[in-house]
Amino acid sequence: MARPKKVAEEPLAAEATEIKETAAKKTTARKTAAKKTEAVKEEADKAEAPKKTAAKKSAAKKAEEPEMSVTIQFGGRNIAAKDVMEAAKKAYTEANPDGVIESMDVYIKPEENVAYYAVNGKGSEDYKIQL
Repeated sequence: MARPKKVAEEPLAAEATEIKETAAKKTTARKTAAKKTEAVKEEADKAEAPKKTAAKKSAAKKAEEPEMSVTIQFGGRNIAAKDVMEAAKKAYTEANPDGVIESMDVYIKPEENVAYYAVNGKGSEDYKIQL
């Protein structure tokens, strides 16, 4: 019987080496992609941080609004609107101890030296204070 020819083992070894190199390249590519993904996530986290501080700054600006007041001058008198509002609130709570104030509107009539108020959209002739 004739002997079969031996196939050179070198080509198989070369193919195995190529397969190992390809696998190594794929693994390296995966690791690189994972690192890039982590870097992108870190950058995104850093980008979000200034947005949060910007929101805090705008809230601080709102808190720093200047103090404002309204004063009515009539007949040589100065009437502070804030004082009139407080007097109306006090008068209502004294007359209605169980009443809840959801909204209050005050109407100042300096010619009559009186301020009328309406609580929760309801007014009355009794809802007035002397200025």
